[in-house]
Amino acid sequence: ASTLPPPVSRLEMLSGNSRGLIYALAGFFGGSAFIYYLINPERLKLKRLQSLGEDQSDERKRTLPPRERRFIKFSSVEFNGQIYMTPQDFLESVIESEPKPRMKRRKLSVAEVENIPSSTPSINKSDFNTFRNMGTKGLISYSEYLFLLTILIKPTSGFRIAFSMLDHDGNQKIDKKEFKTLENIFSCAIRERNGEDGGQDDYLQKDHQVDTSILIHLFGKRGDKELRYKDFFTFMDNLQTEVLHVEFGEFSKGGTMISELDFARILLRYTFLNSEDYEKILERLYQRLEEERGITFQEFKDFCQFLNNLDDFQIAMRMYTLADKPITQGEFARAVYICTGKQLSAHIVQTVFHIFDEDGDGLLSYQEFVAMMKDRVHRGLKSYSRQEGWTGFKQCIKQEMKN
Repeated sequence: ASTLPPPVSRLEMLSGNSRGLIYALAGFFGGSAFIYYLINPERLKLKRLQSLGEDQSDERKRTLPPRERRFIKFSSVEFNGQIYMTPQDFLESVIESEPKPRMKRRKLSVAEVENIPSSTPSINKSDFNTFRNMGTKGLISYSEYLFLLTILIKPTSGFRIAFSMLDHDGNQKIDKKEFKTLENIFSCAIRERNGEDGGQDDYLQKDHQVDTSILIHLFGKRGDKELRYKDFFTFMDNLQTEVLHVEFGEFSKGGTMISELDFARILLRYTFLNSEDYEKILERLYQRLEEERGITFQEFKDFCQFLNNLDDFQIAMRMYTLADKPITQGEFARAVYICTGKQLSAHIVQTVFHIFDEDGDGLLSYQEFVAMMKDRVHRGLKSYSRQEGWTGFKQCIKQEMKN
């Protein structure tokens, strides 16, 4: 039998006066709550319903597809119950992991929406500052957001095919109605590929009645202008360039070059690597660099545009190596030229090998390179499950080898 004395609660250890005070406080708060309920029963019910609604909303957000979640998260304006991104929101959504802090979405007035055409440039004034110049004075719908994401990750050959299919009379022009069909094609393709074919919420503006900044920019304020492929191509190229300018500028701080380490940080920012593997790659690059020469914007742009041709690169490599053998820097550069028609600089090819050549034998496993870079191209919005570390890395490689 135990010889220890029975446990004594903290309440029993208090003096009689202290226990009396605690009992009085408990009775006071309990009685106050009961009286509040008798006086305001509906308010308590409302609070419980609001709490339940918030829980259901949080649960619902967790089940939304990644692109839909991101659009909702970064959309900063609302009009007639529909939410929109501004051009600035869109740029932030493809660069930043989180939106800038804000109290709530800004509700636009009819006057503000009617004033959007005056702040939207025409297509013949399109350049790689268009979205930044429009800033917060513009509207982008959810379907346009999906369409713009597609522009960022596709080579120009794919857009030529889509444009030609919609150009029924072969005059190298499409009108506003045809463009909205093109927009729907891209949106449906993304949703089907990622299993996003569920019901779309009304507030995501599936069938919007407002002329958005994209429609005004491409087809004029009255919507009666026809879009030539030349202008469409320019719009696509300018958008890709503008996003790359924003990314590059984040690290160049107004300069004309970024360091090789910053180049690696940009490439790896959307990949599945955990912090330990990420730091290991940066340290490996630092040790292998004999001198810091820097990366120019043109070198950065050429390489990122090559990444939009990864599917063609993968096919070329499979035909060239057959046995999926690692490749040399010369073979890598030649394959890039075949796929894109552009010659990457020897320095950027060497830097890429410093980053991805794990054992330093001068060879690159292109399967591993493609698997990691596809996450970069899709900016972390791929549909399959993303696991960290080596497990996630193997999962990603298996996924790409199936394609």
